[in-house]
Amino acid sequence: MRRTTTTTTEAPAGAIGIIRRVMPYLWPEGETAVKVRVVAALGMLVLAKVIAVTMPFFYKAAVDALAPETVTPAWALGAGAVALTVIYGAARALNVGFQQLRDVIFATVGQRALRRLAAETFTHMHRLSMRYHISRKTGGLSRIIERGVKGVDFLLRFLLFSIGPLVLELLLISAILFFVFDVWYLVIVLVTIAGYVWFTFAVTEWRVKIRKVMNDQDTDANQKAIDSLLNFETVKYFGAEAREAARYDGAMQQYEQAALKTSYSLAFLNFGQSLLITSGLVGVMVLAALGVQRGDLTVGDFVMVNAYMVQITMPLNFLGTVYREIRQALVDMGEMFGLLEQPPEVSDAPDAEELVVSAGKVQFRNIHFGYDAARPILKGVSLTVGAGQTIAVVGPSGSGKSTIGRLLFRFYDVAEGAIEIDGQDIRSVTQESLHRHIGVVPQDTVLFNDTIRYNIAYGRPNASFEEIREAARAARIDTFIETLPDGYETTVGERGLKLSGGEKQRVGIARTLLKDPPILLLDEATSALDTETERSIQTELRAMSQGRSVITIAHRLSTVVDADLIVVLEDGRIVESGSHDQLLAKPGRYASMWHRQLADEEAA
Repeated sequence: MRRTTTTTTEAPAGAIGIIRRVMPYLWPEGETAVKVRVVAALGMLVLAKVIAVTMPFFYKAAVDALAPETVTPAWALGAGAVALTVIYGAARALNVGFQQLRDVIFATVGQRALRRLAAETFTHMHRLSMRYHISRKTGGLSRIIERGVKGVDFLLRFLLFSIGPLVLELLLISAILFFVFDVWYLVIVLVTIAGYVWFTFAVTEWRVKIRKVMNDQDTDANQKAIDSLLNFETVKYFGAEAREAARYDGAMQQYEQAALKTSYSLAFLNFGQSLLITSGLVGVMVLAALGVQRGDLTVGDFVMVNAYMVQITMPLNFLGTVYREIRQALVDMGEMFGLLEQPPEVSDAPDAEELVVSAGKVQFRNIHFGYDAARPILKGVSLTVGAGQTIAVVGPSGSGKSTIGRLLFRFYDVAEGAIEIDGQDIRSVTQESLHRHIGVVPQDTVLFNDTIRYNIAYGRPNASFEEIREAARAARIDTFIETLPDGYETTVGERGLKLSGGEKQRVGIARTLLKDPPILLLDEATSALDTETERSIQTELRAMSQGRSVITIAHRLSTVVDADLIVVLEDGRIVESGSHDQLLAKPGRYASMWHRQLADEEAA
């Protein structure tokens, strides 16, 4: 049975699943140097946070040294207020220094992980089937990779360098408040943080929904405006200016309401966060003030408690933004990992061997195939291409001509039957070796946005410049190339748009000649060209076919009159076969198609 594949890109189960998916890139098996860097970066992180939570002690000691009749802590005896202030400043500098050192050490790990992930996704995309790619937009796939890699980068930076350190700092400060001061300080801080986190997450979720409505309304209003302006003449013909303005204003009114809700919800979030933080700060400061009044605490303790609360609240202020961004990063990463988990429809068998081509005999044995199981395309096609023979496959659009070429190249696997090359089932050999022995000149040669030399050499990257020139000469494009200011170093533009159709096709022929395959597939190689250009290229194609087994898929019958055998395909079945003269001698489907095309050319 033909294998099918889905085109969904579902994420691994939940945030934990996604994070677990990322971990092997940060802690790769057998790569000790990377693991050492990770451990060293975490060591720098811990050092930075330990220094951060000790800084208020020096601040407290400096204040106590300046306050009259205050007992200086035993650990600070002998150090004056100035010295303690200098130590406090040095601690701050060390804190920042260790944070930057952490980033420097971890940068190699992070960038390496991103590079490996991007390369793995890119490679996997080339493994996916033709069916998958024609059902997805290329721009959409590239955006999945781009957003996914950015999501990983964001998650690494914020989980490891923002959320992780924040949690560590909160634990250390909580321990200090509990042991140095009183359990009630810890209770107030924990209640404040819990309330702050709950409130931030709940309101952010609510705001995400409101913002989505606002974005949808903005898109709707923009679409209405563009649609109306594109149909400017129609609007004028029917005097509908006021109607269009009212329609646009209605969309903008919806956007205005959503935008106001977004603005109001942001104000509510900011005020609520400030109220919670201030309440916790005031609660802790009141406890400290009471302690100072009772004589249990010093003014320095009061200042230290305030310093700790400020130290806690500053990173919490970014929690709403970080939470929203992490949610989006997890969605983007989920799409990318869903793409990575998409199974290839066509894959090598576990015991696949290299294809060995001795003669180049190609056999299609009772082929059945359909892109959709409910709509068969080929219905029992059997065809043999002898060594060095040229076989032409013709027929009306939708008869399955191009499908034969796709099956031979193994873009898809047959549902029933088999395709053999010199007696080897192509499903039993590696795809790489199969592709190496087949050369294809498609209907529309697509070139890379690089030089002519690069595009010709794509057929054999290790070819010498002289071999590239020889291939161009055989394709009769060398003279044209040499007239260009930059010659073979001329850039052809995106998809080769700087060249004409005939020039692109000749470059395509040159790179296939350079590949020098024993089996050649000409998939309507000239149907996109005008008649004059087509006739000039036919000579190169005939010369190219010498000594090779050739399958020519053609729409214009005039291009296949010299074929050894012409096969007429209709509704997925071979209805006629023979040479050009044999098929014209009987009143069949080929003769009918020939006379119709002849009449069309004469009329033109």
